[in-house]
Amino acid sequence: MKNTLALTAVIFTIGVVTLPMVWGDSEFSWREIEEDKHRSTDVAAIANPVYKEECGSCHIAYPPGLLPARSWTKVMAGLNDHFGDNAELDGETYQSVSEFLLNNSADKSDYRRSVKFSSSIKSDDAPVRITDTPYFRHKHDEIPDRLVSANPQVKSFSQCNACHAKAEKGSFNEHDIRIPGYGQWDD
Repeated sequence: MKNTLALTAVIFTIGVVTLPMVWGDSEFSWREIEEDKHRSTDVAAIANPVYKEECGSCHIAYPPGLLPARSWTKVMAGLNDHFGDNAELDGETYQSVSEFLLNNSADKSDYRRSVKFSSSIKSDDAPVRITDTPYFRHKHDEIPDRLVSANPQVKSFSQCNACHAKAEKGSFNEHDIRIPGYGQWDD
C-alpha cells in the first residue's frame, strides 16, 4: 500500500488580516489557535496582588473566572456581611478589587472552564457562592459527603485548594485532584 501525505499549507497572520491555515481537511484561523491556547487553561490565574492580598488573607482568592460579573457585583455590594464577616474595604482598594473581578469574570473570559461556569448560570441569576452554580454541582455530584464535609482536612466544597492544589493558578484539572485522607480522585 502506498503512503500519501495530506496537503499541508501554513499561512500566517499579516497585520490585521487573518489568513486560513490548512492541515489536511481541517481549516483553522491563527486567532482560533491563539484563543485555544488560552482555553487550554481552566480559568485565568490571579493576576492582581491587591485582590490576592485582601481576599486571600481570609480564604483562597477565588479566580474571578468562576462567577459572572453580576455575581461579583453582588458579592462586592455585600462586603459588610460577607458570609458572616465584615470584609469592607477602603475606597481605593474596593475599586481595584471590583475592577479586577468584573474585568476577569466568567462571562468576560474565553478560558475553557470559565465559559462552562458562565453558560451554566441563567442570565437572571447571580449566585454569590461558586458552589451554588450548576456547573460546579455537576462536576462535584459524585463526590461523597464523607470525603468533603465530614473530612476534617477539607470541611467544605468552598475550600477548593484543599483538593485542587493549583486552584489559585487557575487549574482545576481533574487529573490533579488529591482529596486529603483519600488520595487521587477519579470519577
